[in-house]
Amino acid sequence: MKIVTVVGARPQFIKAAAGSRQLRKEHKEILVHTGQHFDDNMSAVFFREMGIPEPDYNLGVSGGTHGQMTAKMLTGIEEIIQKEQPDAMLVYGDTNSTLAAGLAAVKLRIPVIHVEAGNRLGTLDSPEEVNRITTDHIATLDFCATEDALLKLQREGLGDRSYCVGNIMYDSFLHFADLPWGKADIVDFDGNPIIVPDNYYYMTCHRQENTYSDEPLTEILFAMNSLDSPTIYAVHPRNHDRAKRICEKNGFRNIILTQPVGYLDSVHLTKNAKKIVTDSGGLQCEAFYAGVQCVFVLDYAVWPETMVNNRNQLAKADHIDILEKLGKQQTIDPEYQPFGDGHAAVKICEIIGKWEGNKL
Repeated sequence: MKIVTVVGARPQFIKAAAGSRQLRKEHKEILVHTGQHFDDNMSAVFFREMGIPEPDYNLGVSGGTHGQMTAKMLTGIEEIIQKEQPDAMLVYGDTNSTLAAGLAAVKLRIPVIHVEAGNRLGTLDSPEEVNRITTDHIATLDFCATEDALLKLQREGLGDRSYCVGNIMYDSFLHFADLPWGKADIVDFDGNPIIVPDNYYYMTCHRQENTYSDEPLTEILFAMNSLDSPTIYAVHPRNHDRAKRICEKNGFRNIILTQPVGYLDSVHLTKNAKKIVTDSGGLQCEAFYAGVQCVFVLDYAVWPETMVNNRNQLAKADHIDILEKLGKQQTIDPEYQPFGDGHAAVKICEIIGKWEGNKL
């Protein structure tokens, strides 16, 4: 089969590293990068580090409103479909890139394959929720990371097209967690190498809810500055100025601000951290895989499977709440493996193969 795969943001690059590696053993893949994450530290470094094939097309679409971004992507992807005439469209996750690709394909009667389907927050206030629901319902094949996601799709009447295969990000985590770590690529805002301390906390924070003004981010950084070891804060490019200003204004000396880190660095920062504070859905899963306790600064659970035995706890953007959650101890049950066995990509390709042969 000829399959067009569309990616555009960091989490999709991580999924595509495992997905493309397996997919290309049996099919011809055309890789499209929408450009949603275009910064070198948010995009190109992942392709280099993770061995992801160079995109066949790069649409260069970034910035603007959700509608503007989605419309430009849809137009560009439609042109690619008309040129390539693929047998299927494969998309990951819940970004505007995913929605645009799914809509472009289904309107041209190209089957859509959705990896990481069925996740639900329960609110349409989240743009990602709108993208997920729409893509799930127009897809021909829905691949779920957890049994809970599969159950949700069954309740929505999509059970006949849905399969639980495990989280494909777990495939990538296991692969890269075993590689050696040089630490050399972690740099400050000026590009100078950072010395990673022996003991540290690891933090990322990029969501609009936590960075729309100084107030919520100040609360989060106040908590991290109060801890017994330094915090390495890998800062999203759009938040560089705000993070630097807050730290300087408040005299936060226990926080190490860095540019975004590549996937290999992030995996090893996660593995070796004392604890993690984040608003990233991907990083909270990676903390869970690594057995490192996580505090998730958001009002709702993105991966409820991680919210067990204090392994991942919700906190408000409030320093008292964050410190209270960080003070609790986690308990790990080695028998509890909600994200599968690390072979999601193989299972996905097996099911695609049966579908191709009309054996489902």
